[in-house]
Amino acid sequence: MKRVISTDKAPAAIGAYSQAVKTEELIFTSGQLPITADGELLDDASVTEQTDQCLKNVQAILEEEGKAMENVVKTTVFLSDIDDFDEFNETYSEFFADEPPARSAIEVGRVPKGAAIEIEAIAVASEQA
Repeated sequence: MKRVISTDKAPAAIGAYSQAVKTEELIFTSGQLPITADGELLDDASVTEQTDQCLKNVQAILEEEGKAMENVVKTTVFLSDIDDFDEFNETYSEFFADEPPARSAIEVGRVPKGAAIEIEAIAVASEQA
């Protein structure tokens, strides 16, 4: 059984997808771009600012379910340029200071909407977490 998660504190889905889906055990977020809840695309901002916005979007989705970044067990990061890894990682580590989740970070040909980064997350949803 699954349930769709939606919050107005993160950018609305702009296609045939949900902001996130919850099962009994896990929450799966869709890839979050550096777009504010008001719809402003931060594609010209620094990688630091773009990373911060992507992770704030993930955080807002999790908070809609009463969860926090500490519940994240895995992230996948898509970078348009792997040379931005160090800058991304500095900001990312601020969100996951203690016991960070497993992570994959890969360079892709292009990130949607011309952004430098997109981040998706899997978090524990069960009440025991």
